[in-house]
Amino acid sequence: MPSLQAEETKLFAGHSPDQERPLGSYGVLMSAFLTLAGGFTAWFRRSGRQLPERVEDRDLVLLTLASHKASRLIAKDRVTSTIRAPFTRYEGAAGPGEVTEQARGRGLRRAIGELLVCPYCLGMWTSAALTAGLLVAPRFTRWLSSVLAIFFGADVLQIAYKKAEQSL
Repeated sequence: MPSLQAEETKLFAGHSPDQERPLGSYGVLMSAFLTLAGGFTAWFRRSGRQLPERVEDRDLVLLTLASHKASRLIAKDRVTSTIRAPFTRYEGAAGPGEVTEQARGRGLRRAIGELLVCPYCLGMWTSAALTAGLLVAPRFTRWLSSVLAIFFGADVLQIAYKKAEQSL
C-alpha cells in the first residue's frame, strides 16, 4: 500500500513545485476537525439539548478574547513548547513569554506542526471548542473564557506599561 506522502506527491504534483506542502495531510486535519464537529453535532442532537436562538453579545466578546488567547498560548507560549516539540523546531525567542518555532518533518507530522505554530490556524479549533463548551457547560466555559480574557487584558497592559517605561 502506498504511503500518504507518495499519494500526495502524485495527487498534488505541480501545485507548489518549489515548496513542500503536505496538502493530503492538511486534508487529514480538516477531516479530523469535521469528524469532531460532526460527532459533537450528532451527540448534541441525541442529548435532547436545544441550540439557543442566538449567542449573547457578551458571550461573543468573551469567547472571542478567550479564543485569541488560547490559540496564542498553544502556538507561541514558551511553556507550551512541550506540546509542540514533537512537531516543531525551536527557532528563538519572540514576544514577551513567546517563542518562534517552525514545523518539522514531512506529511502529517509537518501539517500538525504547521497547525500548532499558527495562532490564526488554531483559532478555528479553539473557537469551536469554546462554542461547544458554551452549549454543554456554560458556567465552566464562561469561567475558563474569563480567565483567558483577563490574561489577554493583562498581556496588553504589560506591553503598554513596558512601552511607557521605554518612552520615559
